[in-house]
Amino acid sequence: MTILHKLSSVSLRVALGGALAVALPAAIMIPAVPAAAQRADRLDEVVAALRGITTMKADFVQTDRNGQSIGGTITMKQPGRVRFEYEPSAKMLVVSNGSRLTLIDYQVNQLESWPIGNSPLGALLDPRRDVKRYGKLMPTSNPNVVSVEVKDTSKPEYGVFTMIFTRDSAAPGGLKLASWVALDAQNKRTTVRLSNHRYGVSVPDSTFTYRDPRRTTRRPR
Repeated sequence: MTILHKLSSVSLRVALGGALAVALPAAIMIPAVPAAAQRADRLDEVVAALRGITTMKADFVQTDRNGQSIGGTITMKQPGRVRFEYEPSAKMLVVSNGSRLTLIDYQVNQLESWPIGNSPLGALLDPRRDVKRYGKLMPTSNPNVVSVEVKDTSKPEYGVFTMIFTRDSAAPGGLKLASWVALDAQNKRTTVRLSNHRYGVSVPDSTFTYRDPRRTTRRPR
């Protein structure tokens, strides 16, 4: 079971869910670029955008396949660290320390942990390993939207992770991570939409630690 499957199955504690092109066709102005080269260039753009996020905070709304949603704040810091701080009603926390992804459930005082590579979130947290090797561009109707699907066909149990970027000059690499969709091996879908991005903020390493609920019955901070 992946962490995204676990999270999408929790009722009410749900966890891990433009401008038009100019009228004058570019082909009239410059020679056409082969489709394969365009795809490679865009994948390079995505990798550059993800690598360019030294630190980031954003608000998120996560929705499971039943339409249940919950919000919170995501904090990222390279290399590979992330914290999903859910609203208090969730009584749940998701943290990556750079190598493992951990789900802490304070409602039942349980903890589960996976290597980052075993989760579709590995595509977000380790773009050097996953995006270029397992990613492919998906068609979009807007030239300012870039969609990348990441999956390892040799390990279908890891699921499918699709990241949606929008062009934004204020974002690292000129691409803003707007949302993603995770689909696990049981076809359970989780969608996460981000807003209010803040880049280059101060994030202490202690952000990616947590209180183990199995050692105390105190409420989470």
